[in-house]
Amino acid sequence: MEDVILFFEKIPSSWRAAFLIGGLALFWSLESIVPLMKFSYHKWKHAGINIFLTLTTVLINLAFAGLLYLSSRWAVAHSFGVIQWLQLPLWAEMLIGLLLLDLIGAYLIHYLEHRVRWMWRFHIIHHSDPHVDTTTANRHHPVESVFRAVFTILAVLIAGAPMWLVMLYQSLSVFFSQFNHANIKLPSKVDKWLSYFIVSPDMHKVHHHYRLPLTDTNYGNIFSIWDRLFGTYAFRPPQQLRYGIDTHLKEEEHSRIVRLLTIPFEPYRPASPPEEATKPVNEK
Repeated sequence: MEDVILFFEKIPSSWRAAFLIGGLALFWSLESIVPLMKFSYHKWKHAGINIFLTLTTVLINLAFAGLLYLSSRWAVAHSFGVIQWLQLPLWAEMLIGLLLLDLIGAYLIHYLEHRVRWMWRFHIIHHSDPHVDTTTANRHHPVESVFRAVFTILAVLIAGAPMWLVMLYQSLSVFFSQFNHANIKLPSKVDKWLSYFIVSPDMHKVHHHYRLPLTDTNYGNIFSIWDRLFGTYAFRPPQQLRYGIDTHLKEEEHSRIVRLLTIPFEPYRPASPPEEATKPVNEK
């Protein structure tokens, strides 16, 4: 455990970049071997758009890195936050810390982005992708990346997370986001078993269905417990899903960078009424 702490406490930027690039390369390769959906699209062009938006996310995160570090340092120095108050063994500190960081820094902000209209305007860009694959993981409008950075800082303060735990969480978050967005087919029993603990590919793909009510389900990033606990879990077989968002189905609205960046500032488009035929169910 001490080795893990030492590694993530002083993890260099090159290693963090390696996690991001290595994960993309791994799941990109697997998508060609065991694809879940057979897409007819220009994969490199599609990836180029998403990687551009990934780079904007990286820049936003770099801009907030100092605040993130100061927040963690302040919480530890002042014994502020849940894991500082509880004085847990290291393994329990890591588990509780990861759960809290995931709850606040991923699930909660994601839930709010679907419930608060002005936040949803920016989150639409993530949902507008009609070909969900591992590059979709960080397809976020720069303003949405700010939302997520702010909630990550909030999560660090509430959790009282030391910096090694923050770096561990962010590394896991990148990996699992790439994993559950990846266009890969796992054996159904394996995917189902995984979905009781972590957000599996089949579980998260439901969230990317193009119409309500499925769009407003399965908000989790790493741990699937939050969706099951708060009643936002749903499942539908991949064959019944269509990716994208019903308000922006035209190609020029989801496949051009300039248009993606300006969509949040256009007049609001209400979603179609929920599909009766695809109301979510609770189990596979």
